[in-house]
Amino acid sequence: MSSGFRNYALKRILQLPIIVFALLVVTFTLSRIIPADVLWVWAGPFATKESKEAIIEHYHLAEPLYVQFWYYFQDLLRFDLGNSPITHRPITLELAIRFPRTIQLTFFALFLSVIGGLTFGVVSAIYRNKLPDHFTRLFALAGLSMPLFWFGLLLQLFFHFKYPIFPAIGVLSGEAAPIVTRFDLIDSLLAGRLDIFWDAVMHLILPSFCLSYPYMAIITRITRSEMLEVLGQDYIRAARSKGLSERVIMFRHALRNGIIPSLTLIGMTFGFLLGGSVLIETVFVYPGMGYYVVTQAIKQLDYPAIMGVTLVAGLVFILVNLAVDLLYGYIDPRIRLN
Repeated sequence: MSSGFRNYALKRILQLPIIVFALLVVTFTLSRIIPADVLWVWAGPFATKESKEAIIEHYHLAEPLYVQFWYYFQDLLRFDLGNSPITHRPITLELAIRFPRTIQLTFFALFLSVIGGLTFGVVSAIYRNKLPDHFTRLFALAGLSMPLFWFGLLLQLFFHFKYPIFPAIGVLSGEAAPIVTRFDLIDSLLAGRLDIFWDAVMHLILPSFCLSYPYMAIITRITRSEMLEVLGQDYIRAARSKGLSERVIMFRHALRNGIIPSLTLIGMTFGFLLGGSVLIETVFVYPGMGYYVVTQAIKQLDYPAIMGVTLVAGLVFILVNLAVDLLYGYIDPRIRLN
């Protein structure tokens, strides 16, 4: 590993605390300036004066905003996300149940987006202006045009109600595997229950494909454009003149340079997928963080839940982007100089 890459990686890692702190400040401020009566929601319309005062004291609602943030930040340093004023359960426990399922859905959708987008983009470039190219361009255009919720309802209508191939809602149809990691796919494999594993995969296919389709379309179009540009470069023509096979030219010389712009999109795509899971989990009644946010956190103004979900999602997004930046810097040394 070169010293240039080490310096580049260290610089990116040292930026993490600043980014996380900024995320905390912005999210905390936005959650507190919502023009709504949280006491009416938390304590109920018939709450006594004493119960309201207890809530104000417990959550420091009478203190200035910066004092409230300081109390929250102190708790956060102890890995305490607080308790929900609605369910009175620890937010850490709530997220521990739902976070693995959202990450499972997001990574499954990311896998489909990247693999599908790169594959369609390369095929489209190879068969330029031929039938596969026309098909992939139409596929990408449709993915960029359809609203996610409408596409999700179409998938449910066609692949569950008209042709019952995939489940339409939930994460499992029957029993769950013994909890070890709370990831249904991993726990079922650890328990040796391939039936539960297959059931979890079947429940993931429709929501993950619906979630990934727009970003698969974006990666397809960018990969096609970059591959066409690379295939027109002098070094590709030189490789052909040396008698190298098209397979070697495509995968050894063209593909590595052609997919770099698409690679930079992976981090952004992951963030969009994580945010889009709120809508998809609601459409498919998928009990992850997104469904939790819609049905409880936002609807009932659950400040600790909103902060907990935002913090966890933001940290995952930041770490994934860091990994992509490091991978990009490793592949393309020019990036380290910027």
